[in-house]
Amino acid sequence: MIELRGIERHFQVGDERVHALNEVTLDLPSGDYVSVMGPSGSGKSTLLNVLGLLDRPDSGSYRLDDVETTTLIEEKRAALRRSHIGFVFQAFHLVPRLTAADNIGLPMMLAGAGPRARGARVREVLESLKLLARAQHRPDQLSGGQRQRVAIGRAIVMRPALLLADEPTGNLDRHAGSEVVALLESLNASGITLVIVTHDPAIGRRARRQIRMVDGRIESDSVDDAPV
Repeated sequence: MIELRGIERHFQVGDERVHALNEVTLDLPSGDYVSVMGPSGSGKSTLLNVLGLLDRPDSGSYRLDDVETTTLIEEKRAALRRSHIGFVFQAFHLVPRLTAADNIGLPMMLAGAGPRARGARVREVLESLKLLARAQHRPDQLSGGQRQRVAIGRAIVMRPALLLADEPTGNLDRHAGSEVVALLESLNASGITLVIVTHDPAIGRRARRQIRMVDGRIESDSVDDAPV
């Protein structure tokens, strides 16, 4: 599904040139469950942004479902991102004035889906996330765990093949965090490719495949046949 070859990404920070990604080569087959770990500044989030087509590498090749993404114009990158990729962030990024149902349905509305199709799919997602009773609540009326489940609902409403999660439990207590990880794992069990960036070793060890990054490089890439 995903093929990265020799990916390089640099940033200019003041007088310093930061090598955020350094010759990263990686294959992620469909249905993979991967955690990406490493110290701050190791390139984890930059890698996730490249995978999510939010950032364009300076050099190298990134093929997503046999499409070479690095040469696409921005409109086609956006269309591919919308149809193939879902995002879950530490800070939720929900629209404060919208209800849970409207937040979940926002990607469908932006994609031009009609009210009937949008309503049916949003209800399906709300039911699957056990949020139907909170459908008309705004984010400030929800707990942290509920807000993250709404964010996950928004990420999966378009039925993406790839789900990228950047520190998805970072703002949650242990109980809510465990529920969110279990939900993400259930989505992976249904066939979605799941990539989680985390500083939490306990969460990282749950993944079947564990990647560690240091100084923009993949230092190790191991597979656990019996994840926690």
